[in-house]
Amino acid sequence: MSDDARLDLPNPAPRPEGELELLEKVWATPKGWRIVTAVNNTVIGVFYIGAALTFFVLAGILALIMRTQLAVGDNNFVSQELYNQLFTVHGTTMMFLFAVPAVEALGVMLLPQMLAARDLPFPRLSAFAIWAYVIGGLVFFSTILYDLAPNGGWFMYPPLTLMEYSPGDNADFWLLGIGFIEISAIAGAVEIVVGVLRTRPPGMTLSRMPIFAWAMLIFAAMIIFAFPAVILATMLLEIERAFGWPFFTAEKGGDSLLWQHLFWFFGHPEVYIIFLPAAGLVSMMVPTFAQTPLVGHRLIVVALVATGFFSFGLWVHHMFTTGIPALSLAFFSAASMAVAVPSGIQVFSWIATIAKGRERFRITVPSLFILGFLFIFTLGGLTGVMVALVPFDFQAHDSYFIVAHLHYVLVGGMVFPLFATFYYWAPMVSRKMLSERLGRWTFWLMFIGFNVAFFPLHIAGLAGMPRRVWTYPSNLGWDTLNMISTIGSFMIAAGVLAFLIDLAKNFRMGSGAPENPWGASTLEWLPNDVYSTRSIPHVTSRDPIWDNPNLPREVEEGRHYLPGVPTGARETIVTSPIDARPQYVIQMPGPGWMHLSAAVFTAAFFLLLTVKAVTISIICGILAIVSCLVWAWQLDKPSQGEVDIGAGIALPTYRTGSSSHSWWAMVVLMIVSAALYLSYLFSYLYLWTVSPEVWAPVGSPALPALGYPLGTAAMLVLGAVILAVRQRSLPREPKRDVGTAIAAVTASALLIGALALEIWGHWQTGLRPTASSYGAMVYMGAVLTVQAAVAVIIMCFFAAARGLTRQLTRERRVTFDNAAIYYYYTVAQGLLGLLLIHGFPRLAG
Repeated sequence: MSDDARLDLPNPAPRPEGELELLEKVWATPKGWRIVTAVNNTVIGVFYIGAALTFFVLAGILALIMRTQLAVGDNNFVSQELYNQLFTVHGTTMMFLFAVPAVEALGVMLLPQMLAARDLPFPRLSAFAIWAYVIGGLVFFSTILYDLAPNGGWFMYPPLTLMEYSPGDNADFWLLGIGFIEISAIAGAVEIVVGVLRTRPPGMTLSRMPIFAWAMLIFAAMIIFAFPAVILATMLLEIERAFGWPFFTAEKGGDSLLWQHLFWFFGHPEVYIIFLPAAGLVSMMVPTFAQTPLVGHRLIVVALVATGFFSFGLWVHHMFTTGIPALSLAFFSAASMAVAVPSGIQVFSWIATIAKGRERFRITVPSLFILGFLFIFTLGGLTGVMVALVPFDFQAHDSYFIVAHLHYVLVGGMVFPLFATFYYWAPMVSRKMLSERLGRWTFWLMFIGFNVAFFPLHIAGLAGMPRRVWTYPSNLGWDTLNMISTIGSFMIAAGVLAFLIDLAKNFRMGSGAPENPWGASTLEWLPNDVYSTRSIPHVTSRDPIWDNPNLPREVEEGRHYLPGVPTGARETIVTSPIDARPQYVIQMPGPGWMHLSAAVFTAAFFLLLTVKAVTISIICGILAIVSCLVWAWQLDKPSQGEVDIGAGIALPTYRTGSSSHSWWAMVVLMIVSAALYLSYLFSYLYLWTVSPEVWAPVGSPALPALGYPLGTAAMLVLGAVILAVRQRSLPREPKRDVGTAIAAVTASALLIGALALEIWGHWQTGLRPTASSYGAMVYMGAVLTVQAAVAVIIMCFFAAARGLTRQLTRERRVTFDNAAIYYYYTVAQGLLGLLLIHGFPRLAG
């Protein structure tokens, strides 16, 4: 019988006695205080969502204080300094601590269920990202209580945030805290990309993948490409504040607009990073309530991809009034209007699906939130097209019209779908459904309150009210509009309070709620427990439960794949990325302390650095690295040969190379590193363009002699060759592998020597990073390559230790391959930097 034929048959054999009990034991959640070590996606997903919701409530409280201050003119309810801190922390919390983490949390919790996987492939990485975010976020938010909160706005524009105008540690809490939280988000994105592409159930080809999985895949890809820009921006500004490297100081060749370019290259995709997962959730719920397949499934996938693509060409949309050339204005205006097309495709698809199933469409709390989302987001989209028109934007820019537009897009496009999600998917993890009565109160208070709060701000903005002001004269005619807006904001708060009461009364983690109460078609509504589904089904359509009503019973009886625990530990099936054919069984880690320790010490490193406790910070950084090494040491388990997953199929339990999930994670990490370095290349060339008079060769020390870059390049290439040769000669059998250790140490030494030669070459010419933006950018290139080199050297020494302890062979080689592939990337980045730093000035001169 062919593999294709076997894959279509559920396993009819009776299951061995005790198999289910062993499955439950292996996947059991730690009890008591040890629950903080849990890595089950349903447990940490609920923690993650709970933390994001907490930050939403806290930021909302700050918003109420601000709206109280603005309710009437000439008010002195809070001081200007406190208002600026409230404004900065509110916006920062909503964007960085609520919006992105909330949708990423939903991905962590829902994707394994939708993909019928036991868990995402790196469960400890998810847990690390969550705890790092929780610790860092709470410390950042608490600064508002100690007069240490940043006050430069959630966008932190220089020169206002330079040390000259913002002394003290306030701005540093934003720069180091948010930069660290963005790293946490990237860790989650790596998990999501590999999980969606490699842990789908057999038969779930890309064309059969749920829309939410598509949305999360694009969401994660956008994080990978967009977030490095803001990470670089925060690095540049913090280095300028701490060491005086003049990236943004005009008199030394810097430019404050560089911050805006980097920030909005992240910031405008950020809007769609938030919206796309919410749209994916809506695309999952609308067919369920209409009891009909989604109209235009493929068009929606194309629209999601197009939205993600277009979003990277819109960042100057926020900079129309900064004096950029007219041709740029025209291009970015057109791109800003074009992005409305894929959003419109999705809206019309939802409307068509509702219309197709109008006789069966049910009005429930989730469907009410979806209808409210359609109304509010459509209005936000219309005002978005308005501000995409350059003449109109010139009038409305920096007015309360923009504040209203922003909230209509973000709250309408994300918060309302999120509340629909809470009510829709609560039965999957709770013993009780949430209250329909309290839910309706929540919806109407939030829907009416939102429009009362934010629609008048369009009028106030057109009447001339500027944004970011802490008070205003009471004789300008804005008082009534602001009072109405303040009343609406308290109505929203009442709606959120009703929801919190509902959660307190009815949400209890565990099973017991009705199975599939909405009559949905997708796999997350299969019977599930701590191990996800009893067996992993073979998928033959986009709506598997509708097309095979017996599927829940078959899965519960263990008649599909991996019904037991063939390796005796946690595991799931890894499938091919396109057609989802089974490839191997991944051995997954269980609960542990090291990822939690790594998160705590990583957070401590960044936060202590903020308050200039450098020594203690470095100690915490070392402890974080040690925790990560111990964590990684536990992961590379030896192969257990082939195991039976059911239906007569046997799969290996260890893979290397491009079929390994860890190889995919390394590729994603390299893309993140490349995006960070490309942001640096843009910054280097941008400052050259705007300040050519202070750049080499005019006004700067001479370039180092060509011997320096040629020597650096030779050492980089030689190190890569040594690792490449050793990759082909690893031992066949476990033994004390001194050769690999020598190769790893030698390659590391060559990398250190190459970077030292490059830095010394510039230093001996008299070039200093504090003298000009040119010097700052030259040394910043070295900083970024040193950053990559530190990581790869640690990986090389780790691989050497594996070899010396007889845990590295031609078969069991993932740790060495990962070190080698990142070494090659670091070499490529270093060579590109040499061409830029040493070649470009000579060509330009």
